[in-house]
Amino acid sequence: MIPFALSRPAVAADLPLLSAEPLDLVGLLAKSHHPEAGAVVLFSGEVRDNDPQTNVDYLEYEAQEAMASKAIRNIMDDACKKFPLNIVLAQHRIGKVGISESAVVVITASPHRAEAYSANRYIIDRIKHEAPIWKCEYFKDGTKEWGGNCNCQKITGDANKHVYEWTEGKK
Repeated sequence: MIPFALSRPAVAADLPLLSAEPLDLVGLLAKSHHPEAGAVVLFSGEVRDNDPQTNVDYLEYEAQEAMASKAIRNIMDDACKKFPLNIVLAQHRIGKVGISESAVVVITASPHRAEAYSANRYIIDRIKHEAPIWKCEYFKDGTKEWGGNCNCQKITGDANKHVYEWTEGKK
């Protein structure tokens, strides 16, 4: 369990935010329980074997590690200010990530499920769009394609407008 103070959300300060090793979902979840939390939400973004155009062999992630870690930490801090969280943690893979492996995990714990789900979505959306982490998709046909984690322009029509901002503005 992550050491916690009952008056503020616990963030795993010693947990590396980026990892070249496979993410330990069970171990991370085991650290994410809190006596005041009635809900724990775990999101695992996993590598699928397909893309709209072709079959995927694996992904490879690169990051500007200091900046990406700082961005993820700031996003978690912002979530703690916005939502009543007891626990928050996030970790993203770098390097080669195989099919069905977790590329990113976000865990949130709060007194009620609505806040745990909302905070989790808020964190993963912001990590995907703001952290300087890039992925290269390697396809079964031997080709590859570099890209960022954000493809919001296809939905919003604006490369500088992210889906979570766009949908909030439409409410």
